[in-house]
Amino acid sequence: MNRSANLQTLDQTSQWDVLIIGGGATGLGIAVDAATRGYKTLLIEKVDFAKGTSSRSTKLVHGGVRYLQNGDVSLVIEALKERGIMRNNAPHLVRDLSFIIPSYDWWSSPFYGIGLKIYDMMAGKLGLGPSTLLNREETLEAIPNVKQEGLMGGVIYHDGQFDDARMAVSLAMTAEDHGATLLNYMSFEQFHKQGDLITGIQAKDQLSGELHDISSKVVVNATGVFSDEVMQADQPDLPASIRPSQGVHIVLEADFLQKDHAIMVPHTTDGRVLFAVPWNGYVVVGTTDSPMDEALEEPIAMEEEVDFILANAGMYMTRKPTREDIRSIFVGLRPLAASSGDSEKQSTKEVSRHHKVLVSPSGLVSILGGKWTTYRKMAEDVVNTAATVGTLDETDCTTATTRIHGFDEESDWADPLHVYGSDANAIRELDPKGNQSLSDKYMISPNQVRWSVRHEMAITLEDMLARRSRALFLDAQEALSIAPKVAQIMAEESGHDEAWVASQIAAFNRVAASYVPKR
Repeated sequence: MNRSANLQTLDQTSQWDVLIIGGGATGLGIAVDAATRGYKTLLIEKVDFAKGTSSRSTKLVHGGVRYLQNGDVSLVIEALKERGIMRNNAPHLVRDLSFIIPSYDWWSSPFYGIGLKIYDMMAGKLGLGPSTLLNREETLEAIPNVKQEGLMGGVIYHDGQFDDARMAVSLAMTAEDHGATLLNYMSFEQFHKQGDLITGIQAKDQLSGELHDISSKVVVNATGVFSDEVMQADQPDLPASIRPSQGVHIVLEADFLQKDHAIMVPHTTDGRVLFAVPWNGYVVVGTTDSPMDEALEEPIAMEEEVDFILANAGMYMTRKPTREDIRSIFVGLRPLAASSGDSEKQSTKEVSRHHKVLVSPSGLVSILGGKWTTYRKMAEDVVNTAATVGTLDETDCTTATTRIHGFDEESDWADPLHVYGSDANAIRELDPKGNQSLSDKYMISPNQVRWSVRHEMAITLEDMLARRSRALFLDAQEALSIAPKVAQIMAEESGHDEAWVASQIAAFNRVAASYVPKR
């Protein structure tokens, strides 16, 4: 991907078939779907791809065990199918991960065992492995750090794991592989209308300040928690359609799990489930579910949310995590689609994770709700609707079998560069001397930085340290330590001066402050 070349394409194109506002999981999925159908497709994102919710998940591709518990069978079936499709289309990014539910009651294991057998059955041929009952000894062997007092046994089941931000970048590259044009740091400003119908938008380049008037047969609003802002730019009196819910995660050292299995705690003090998941040599623990009145680009974890995770994780671990053990804290906002039946007092964990596709009288197509696992199905539903609204040639969706950029069935997950798939060797070959990591704690080489600037549209230091690599999410203090080296390499690649380096380091320090835990 090359931003300068894409700006040229933007200026040279008189009208697009599909214009997508929003570069998170859903918007990028829509871009892939529309482009593979042959539609002239443009996507704009006001900051960076997956800057918001789409880089801040629990890193799971899952059907949703707790949705089954809530009786939302249709969502579980859809998500399990999509989980299998993601695994097939991006084996370098999605893998099987075994989860263990420890049980401290004689009835828990059989109860969850039966439920998970149903879960397996729903997955059918796209299942990742059978669930199995474990005795006490087998449970301790699998998760040695689990609390031993009162342990009766456990249940092991299988779901998927992925790197959300890397999947987002790969989707962006997939869309471009199929002819789409994508631009980050390009914000939506206002709609253009002819009569009462939307004919395009005005967008602003956040880097140059230049305004662009863009014409399109149909405009899609895929801005997640910010969807109401775009919908109300079209219909000012429209009531809010999104109920943001905040999810907080903490990151610990790998020895808090000791093995490669994840732990799923079925009952926390607020009735949710809690995950402790091995990821990139660390352990991600979360999440919370706190209703929020305002959607922020950089949401902040509340102290009580961090305390909640530490307390509930500590109830199931022999080594209880403390604030001193936290390496990073990251926060995402779920764009839950509110319905007329949702009450203000209703817990956000009870709000459906189903998605909605809405069409305004002026022709704006908006996608609300959903979850990462079902991004492809959401995109299919949106493009089907957009084709009708924009009177585009009807073409079948093919994304169920469309390989994601970097597709590599032989990808070695022990290799830190496995997330690049078939691009990994090209990265290593950029500079034979550029493959040594800049950090002792995780892999981030000069060649990775160069590749991200040249081919993945990494514009800022934060783009590189938060999303092209996951440094900020793994160990925030270490990310701050290596930031000057990374900024210098980016400046050399992009032709920036020392003033740019200094400004980028200062900006990154401000963002990273909320990821560093308070001691």
